[in-house]
Amino acid sequence: MIKAKKSLGQNFLIDKNILDKIVNIVNIEDKIILEVGPGTGNLTAQILKKKPKKFFTIEKDNELAKILQNKFQNQINIINDDILNIDETHFFKKNVIVFGNLPYNISTEILSKWIKNLKDDFWFDNLILMFQKEVANRIIAEFNTSNYGRLSIISNWKLNIKKILDIKRECFLPKPKVESSLLFFTPKKNFVKIKDVNNLEKITRTFFNQRRKMLKKPFNQLFNGNQKIIDKLKIDLNLRPQNLSLDTYYKLTCEYENLRS
Repeated sequence: MIKAKKSLGQNFLIDKNILDKIVNIVNIEDKIILEVGPGTGNLTAQILKKKPKKFFTIEKDNELAKILQNKFQNQINIINDDILNIDETHFFKKNVIVFGNLPYNISTEILSKWIKNLKDDFWFDNLILMFQKEVANRIIAEFNTSNYGRLSIISNWKLNIKKILDIKRECFLPKPKVESSLLFFTPKKNFVKIKDVNNLEKITRTFFNQRRKMLKKPFNQLFNGNQKIIDKLKIDLNLRPQNLSLDTYYKLTCEYENLRS
């Protein structure tokens, strides 16, 4: 029996009802599939039943990669590497459906990396990803709520996101300390054109560095009290960072870039 490695954030999904729900979210027959963190292959086996066109998996654990190879032979293509070291666009150009029971300890890092590397043409059609419930709630949080912050703003820039379901601790082996949530991501057709996502990161980091403070200080730090921008975007500097909409942060980033061009 395979023992999960805590250092790799491994928790294997074993609940068949949940596995069935995951593979039936979208039609995957004759599609290119990428599964991140397949673990012992429980979801892998369910995906194969749906007859995908090509099937790739990324598994960092050498022992698990060998087990998957023996179990599924030439039905899957195994990339035995760290997801954070891989440039997905080197392997995939478009129309990929991605499944991932992401390791809790690096889940936001993986998502951030994918978003930062996105071009205007997307290499995937859908992302079907599992996160710690608390992280998922931050990803999908709306403005004017306590969960809303940098992760919400960056995640929703180019992607539409919705929660599919919450998953109880008992559905995993070993049982994690927290519940999980499954999120469904699709590319946005229209989004604010930001030249460099690092500028969006800088804007959100500066504003949310002191999220309980009013907007005046971070705004002056970035824009030197520029009244034209305040009027153009109708910003009340007496509000707090969580009170500004997604769109306002994207437009603020564009204004920041324009000032420096």
